[in-house]
Amino acid sequence: MRKTFVAITAFAVVPLGAAGCVSKSEYTKTVQTAEARYSALDAENTRLKSELANAGKRNEQLTADRAELERTLTMKSGELGKSVADLRQRVSALEADNARLTQDLAEAQKTREEKVREVSSTYEQLVAKMKGEIDKGQVTISELKGKLTVNMVEAILFDSGKAEVKPEGLVVLGKVIEILKTVNDKSIRIEGHTDNKPIVGPLTQRYPTNWELSAARAINVSRYLQKQGIESGNLSAAAFGEFKPVADNATLEGRAKNRRIEIVLVPKE
Repeated sequence: MRKTFVAITAFAVVPLGAAGCVSKSEYTKTVQTAEARYSALDAENTRLKSELANAGKRNEQLTADRAELERTLTMKSGELGKSVADLRQRVSALEADNARLTQDLAEAQKTREEKVREVSSTYEQLVAKMKGEIDKGQVTISELKGKLTVNMVEAILFDSGKAEVKPEGLVVLGKVIEILKTVNDKSIRIEGHTDNKPIVGPLTQRYPTNWELSAARAINVSRYLQKQGIESGNLSAAAFGEFKPVADNATLEGRAKNRRIEIVLVPKE
């Protein structure tokens, strides 16, 4: 800390003997002037000392503030560095997740395309194998969004009011079975459907409603497929009776289309 020194000059008034005489009034005036100057210098010295003390205090405060600021900056810098590191880690994790999802999506797309090709191949084989029945209107084959359906009218498989597959129907099923044995990634659902004409006469004792008749037909077809080597775990039977018509039951032709067995290939759950 620098110190300011104020030099105070004292004027000594010495009577001038041989040199000459000074009057009392001049002497008094000289002394008063010197005292006034001394008082002013003393006051200035006091003021400067006070300012110096205040400056010292401000300097100490500034030094303390600077130390606190440096400490805060160091702490904030550390926190910022940690935040940056955390953000980089999160970005890396997100990039890894994105890469994995992209790969999964590509694999799923590839799998989906392979399954579509498989279904299309099965469809083409069935169409080629059953061309005669398709041309006669006894069988229709459809493919939609990975679901393949073989629709067989009642007359090709069953006699009227019967649930047992007739010999001609077994021949037709044999063509389907040959293709189904090559399908391993699909579930095979056998659906029984009827028209809306109610069961009448003695037949009601065996099949009270169309549900029972459609169920018996679907189960018998499923059992035959099982006996011919289709995996049991891939087979299921469903009875819809008259409740899922594909044509108008008001006409003979419409009712004939509604009396049917559908073999549906769907993706395994």
